[in-house]
Amino acid sequence: MLDDGTESCPHHGESSCRRKALIGALAAVFVILVIALILWFVLRPHKPSFVLQDATVYGFNVGTYPYLLNVTFQVTVVCRNPNARLGIYYDKLVAYASYRDQQITLRTAIPPSYQGHKEVDVWSPFLFGYSVPIAPYNAAALSQDQGNGMVLVMIKLVGRLRWRVGRITTGGYHIVVKCPAFITLGSRSKGTAVGGSAVKYQMMQNCVVNV
Repeated sequence: MLDDGTESCPHHGESSCRRKALIGALAAVFVILVIALILWFVLRPHKPSFVLQDATVYGFNVGTYPYLLNVTFQVTVVCRNPNARLGIYYDKLVAYASYRDQQITLRTAIPPSYQGHKEVDVWSPFLFGYSVPIAPYNAAALSQDQGNGMVLVMIKLVGRLRWRVGRITTGGYHIVVKCPAFITLGSRSKGTAVGGSAVKYQMMQNCVVNV
């Protein structure tokens, strides 16, 4: 008489069958992880590179008291994928400006995108900050920097990225990009007037990237 499947392990019992199935599943997962690890080390993904190409300042003013900052920038950031076999997905990426570790603009979202092998993308977000309260010690430092003719503003991009190899896409990795922007003022200004009170500064400044 044919076996109807109700006794799949007549000699060892149901618990033995479950143990074998679990061992088989774990072995399959282990093999997949080993293959993925080997591919990862063979391909050796490199983090993307970022360059702050230019920054246009439309306004940069701080009141005496209360210390409220009004600022408008447009920055151009060039992003390059250095990998020959890996693509990169950028998810939930935002840009903003900070001064002495204090955020001075709202976060501007950069649309999600995919960057192919060796491709270069250019992003030009506007960064706005209206009536931003500034800590008194930062207001004093900013006033001194303006008097000296140079203000260092940090342009930051934060978000998540995913690597793609063929049809395989990894999980998300946190990415933080910091681009120093040196804004010169008064007689030391190296900017170019581009209409009205706007001044454009050529930067070509390499950014620090952490993934």
